[in-house]
Amino acid sequence: MPWSNQSGGGGWKGGSGGGGPWGQGPRGSGGGGGQPPDLEEILKRGQDKMKQAMGGGGGVPGPLLFLASAVAIAVVAWNAFFFRVNPDELGVVMRFGEFVRQEPPGLHFRLPYPIEEVSLPKVTLLRSTQVGFRSAGEGRTLSTASDVREESLMLTGDENIVDIDFVVQWTIRDAAEYLFNIQNPENTVKEVAESAMRELVGRAKIQPILTAQRQQIANEVQRLLQATLDRYKSGIQVREVQLLNATPPPEVREAFLAVQDAANEKVTLKNQADGYANRVVNEAKGDAERILQAAEAYKQQTVAEAAGQTARFLQVYEEYKKAPDVTRQRLFLETMERVMGGTDKIILDNKQGGQGVIPYLPLDQLQKRTPPAGSTTGGN
Repeated sequence: MPWSNQSGGGGWKGGSGGGGPWGQGPRGSGGGGGQPPDLEEILKRGQDKMKQAMGGGGGVPGPLLFLASAVAIAVVAWNAFFFRVNPDELGVVMRFGEFVRQEPPGLHFRLPYPIEEVSLPKVTLLRSTQVGFRSAGEGRTLSTASDVREESLMLTGDENIVDIDFVVQWTIRDAAEYLFNIQNPENTVKEVAESAMRELVGRAKIQPILTAQRQQIANEVQRLLQATLDRYKSGIQVREVQLLNATPPPEVREAFLAVQDAANEKVTLKNQADGYANRVVNEAKGDAERILQAAEAYKQQTVAEAAGQTARFLQVYEEYKKAPDVTRQRLFLETMERVMGGTDKIILDNKQGGQGVIPYLPLDQLQKRTPPAGSTTGGN
């Protein structure tokens, strides 16, 4: 507010006797003006004015304190009556320690503590339990892992020892069972998985475990592990059992590798022998089939020729019955033609006045000796 000068001395309108805005004494009337105000007095009076404006108490002003109290009460009330469930969680509400309901992701109402409490397990999180080893990171590699031999060494059905490392991946299927039926879920999964693996390995031989049956054993362990956890009502769903390592112990690993190499060589040689046997047998079967087909063809040909000759003989016989002399002469001539058709012949004329040997022109031999057309014979 504006300050007014006094009419009588040029001082400030103030309390008793006038003064400046902070209540300092009046200016002097003589000489070159009044004395300067005391700085400490000004600060003191300013603090007093501030305290009066703040309600006369000291510390926090009244309206500010009320606002802060209201905000604190609202926050406490919000946390006491409402809770939020994240997308990867499930709200499990307990009333006086007893399970009453489950709440999906979102904002929900509850009675204040200690009447109702809420647990928020992450039901979509894929958890991993390592058996036989412990890795420093979250990966599955065994390069930086430490071996836990009391878990990994197992006795097989043929009284051998095998070193097995595997991982169980699991999630929460029922949050209420998971929270109330088992005390240490991680340790429970590890112990049940180890027990299931020892049971299956104890019924198998070491060679299939090291080679062909690794995936089959992992599937059987998953089935047995899930069945046991279901009997416990653990609320856990086993997603995968991955067999990372199945080897002999380091002390006898070289001997096992030598045995395995010998077994592999045996299989290779057996495969080669089987291939040779299959090839030879197939060739022999092919030859036998070819011989059988040739024999069958010869049989059919012979039977057909015999049937043809029989039919021809019957036809000749029918003609013979009709004209025996003519047929007999014809048979004689045909026979002589077949017998003497391919031989060299000399014709003798035994008639009276005959010349004896009758010359004839060997046309067939002359035809063989005749040079081709266009060729030259002799000189110029």
